[in-house]
Formats: sequence, C-alpha cells, structure tokens
Amino acid sequence: MTSDRRFDIVLFGATGFTGALTAAYLAEHAPDGVRWALAGRNLERLDEVRAGLGPAYADLPLLRADVSDPASLAEMAGSTRVVVTTVGPFLQYGEPVVTACADAGTDYVDLTGEPEFVDRMYVAHHATAVRTGARLVHAAGFDSVPHDLGVLHLVRELERTGPITEPLSVRGVVRSGGTLSGGTFHSALGQFARARQLAEAARARRAAEPRPQGRSSRAAKGRPGRDKELGFWLVPLPTIDPIIVARSGAALPAYGPRFSYSHFAGTRTLRYAVGGAAIVGALAAAAQVRPLREALGRRLPQGEGPSERRREKSWFTVDLVGETGDRRIHTRVSGGDPGYTETAKMLAESALSLVLDDNPPSAGQVTTAQAMGDHLLSRLQRAGIRFETVV
Repeated sequence: MTSDRRFDIVLFGATGFTGALTAAYLAEHAPDGVRWALAGRNLERLDEVRAGLGPAYADLPLLRADVSDPASLAEMAGSTRVVVTTVGPFLQYGEPVVTACADAGTDYVDLTGEPEFVDRMYVAHHATAVRTGARLVHAAGFDSVPHDLGVLHLVRELERTGPITEPLSVRGVVRSGGTLSGGTFHSALGQFARARQLAEAARARRAAEPRPQGRSSRAAKGRPGRDKELGFWLVPLPTIDPIIVARSGAALPAYGPRFSYSHFAGTRTLRYAVGGAAIVGALAAAAQVRPLREALGRRLPQGEGPSERRREKSWFTVDLVGETGDRRIHTRVSGGDPGYTETAKMLAESALSLVLDDNPPSAGQVTTAQAMGDHLLSRLQRAGIRFETVV
C-alpha cells in the first residue's frame, strides 16, 4: 500500500450509531502516529461525534463525503490507506464507496451481512482491485468475523497435531443475548425481498470466480435437530456467515483438501427453536409485501441502538465442532454485545491490522481470514474477544 497519503484510516458513516462506537474505539485504541479522520455528508453532525471523543480530538479532521457525490468519494478514497464504512443498507448505498476504493487502490472494510451485495461487488470490482492492489474486505463485523476467524482458530489448533490432509467438516452454532442492529434488520428485510436477485448474483459470481485447484470448499446445508454433543436444538441460519467461511476455506490451503462448513442458531429448548424458525419464516413472508416490509422497518430504525447499560449485559458465543479423519475438536468464540460494541471493535481492529500488520500479500475481494488472518485473530484476543479450545 502507498504510505504517502494524508490519512491511514478514514471512517465513513461516523454519525450512525455503530459508526460513532467505531470512532470511540479508535480514539481509545489507535496507537500514536495512526492518522485518521471522520467522514460523512453532514459536517455539523460529524463535529458532534468528534466533540464526544473528548478534548484530545478537537482537531481530528472531518471530511465531507456523500454516496450521491462520486467526486467526494474519490477524494476521500485517494486521501487514505483504508476506508471503513458503516453506511448501509449496502445494496442501496455501498457500491459507490467500493468503486472509489477499488479505483484508488485503497483498502476497504465494511460490516455488511448482505450476500447479494458482496457477490455483485466481486463481479464488478474484484479485477480492478487486484490490478490496483486494494483489499476489499466485506463482513468485518459480527457478520462474519467470529465465524470466519473462529474456524481459522480451529484450523490452527488442529495443526498442532499435524496438517489437515483429510476432509474437514465444521459446524458452527451461534447463540446471543443482545439487541438486533437496526442496520442488520433492514439489510435482512431487503435480502428476504430479493430472493431472485440474490440467486442471480450468486450465479454470476460462480461464473466469474475461479475454483481452487485440487481442493474444494463449500457451505453445507445443515439440518435442524438436536445436537446431543453441544446440548442445543439447532436451526440452520440463512446468513452470509457460511458463505464467507467457505470462501476462506477455498483461499487457504491449510483448511485441507475438502472443507465444508454448516451454520446454525442454537437454543436450549425445542420451543425456542421452533419459535425462532417461525419468526424468520414470518419475516421472510412479510418482506415480500412492500407495505409490511416498510412497516417492519419503521419498528427498528437504522442509526439507533441500545443504551450502554443494555449493551453491557449482552453477549454472544459461537461453538465450533470440527472433524477430520480420527481427529475431533471443539472450540468457542465468545464476547460481549455482538451487534454494536463488538462489531465496532472488529471493524476498528480490522482497519488497524490492514494499516499496521505485516499481513500476507493479497488484493481484490478477500475475507478477514485471508487478508489479516492470524494478525487480526491476535488483535481481537488482546481486545477481549475469547477464542478458546473446549475439547
């Protein structure tokens, strides 16, 4: 990456709830010498965010940038080594920022959980980013860091007893006690309403993306049921997480010759499992009707979030069980409030890793495991997210 730019990191969308949390995390944890700035379309609101960071940041630069103004995005991308963006839904607002970063050779980090957006960005901008050297890192929040880096950690633990030379299957089971992010909710409603377009985008990507030679990696469809080993009822989750993990498996030979990952929500009782599946089904059905979709969206506005006290009580766990040959391992990722506090931490540490760490060479659209891998894993462990071996 170039080192002669004005900034190391620009945070775009700092006036939103998660954006402001990310700014606060950078203010507290970015090492001395890291040059960063806030960007958005409203300089007055950016100034309010800056004021909330304390007197030490009174001179933190503010940049005006608007997704409807390509010139402002090009200027922003050209001024920095990394752009971190929280401006979603990404299908609606995301591509202009990706375009600007890919064209400028600027690393890009977002928190999207929208698979259609990620696939469309690969088809449209991966080749440009490879040419310019930009690393386009999507899903660097709760979607999908705990799952992506959780599987990387599992692989590293398996490697302690030897390389993975036989098929490796991993199942991930996520549980949480937290408030759903408004941005995540709106993105999910949008994806439910676009099943046909989502499938089209996935097909276009498969046609454009080369497959790994002599290896395979896939997101496996899980079946609902009782997991006696973990003690949970499992409900398959139709999220971006297994797709991201499978792409890391395709990119990283350490995952072995044949890798598969299945993804579930886990509940203690059958009643909650059935209820959760019913709610997801009802939301998917309601999203097909525009007035219902808009009414649901108004119930959880974007840009708002829970109080600090409520976030302090929130938590998540991701249990991962891997099996290869006669080896079996159970690992776990756990942390605090997933939708906001920990997502801001993951975003900020991803950007800091891209700026400061000696990461493996990569360019184009890449996953967190592929782009930052062990360095980001270590950063998140030091930041309080736990990656541990259970069995």
